[in-house]
Amino acid sequence: MDLGIRGKKAIVCAGSKGLGRGCAEALAEAGVDLVLNARGAEALAETANEIEARYGVTVIPVAADITTPEGRAAVLDAAGEVDILVNNAGGPPPGLWSDWSRDDFIKALDGNMLSPIAMMQAVMPGMMARGWGRVVNITSAAVRAPIPQLGLSNAARAGLTGFVAGTARQVAHAGVTINNMLPGIHATDRADALDGAVVRAEGISLDEARARRAAGIPARRYGTASEFGATCAFLCSQHAGFIVGQNILVDGGAANQTM
Repeated sequence: MDLGIRGKKAIVCAGSKGLGRGCAEALAEAGVDLVLNARGAEALAETANEIEARYGVTVIPVAADITTPEGRAAVLDAAGEVDILVNNAGGPPPGLWSDWSRDDFIKALDGNMLSPIAMMQAVMPGMMARGWGRVVNITSAAVRAPIPQLGLSNAARAGLTGFVAGTARQVAHAGVTINNMLPGIHATDRADALDGAVVRAEGISLDEARARRAAGIPARRYGTASEFGATCAFLCSQHAGFIVGQNILVDGGAANQTM
């Protein structure tokens, strides 16, 4: 399917690996030029070079921490006018509710709520003025079905979801859509970190931890970055203009819900 976005420009945050890279590659395959952001300069440059060579699009790497004002400014300055924004940032660490301080919550809010909101506020006025834009926020399946040990993530991402719910309906008339993608477990560094915590806590092997988690997913496997990216690219396409303010679960059926 031709997604109708060849020649558009996108910012993809945390795009050097994992789900962010999956989204970046899918957009590049559709002909979208990229401003690719991540904190690690070496991995980011390698990813940018590989995507540029493989898909023939322009990729501008910007090594910066998107959760800081300085990092966001660097990305936005490099990008100029953009048509697509994919917000993404690593989630806060797991833990127990009684161990988290105010500083822990502020850090989680900065990374997973306030930073994506700031990016949307920066790029959406231009999108609205031009009459077209797409925003996809990578949040978490925990928004729909909270994960007890990920309380920091549950709280911050739920706040972002609430902001999007109202804002998406205020900008849709101008041809700008905002939607959220809610990943379950995918084969990424984040899954490795979560599985590693189980290994350390329970004294089992990594293979056992992965098998146990996969057994709780109706698809009986972890998701892949490429299939996640393909979904993101569709939400950014010309065909998705009537999808507004939605929370799209990409979790292999793990959240046992009717609606």
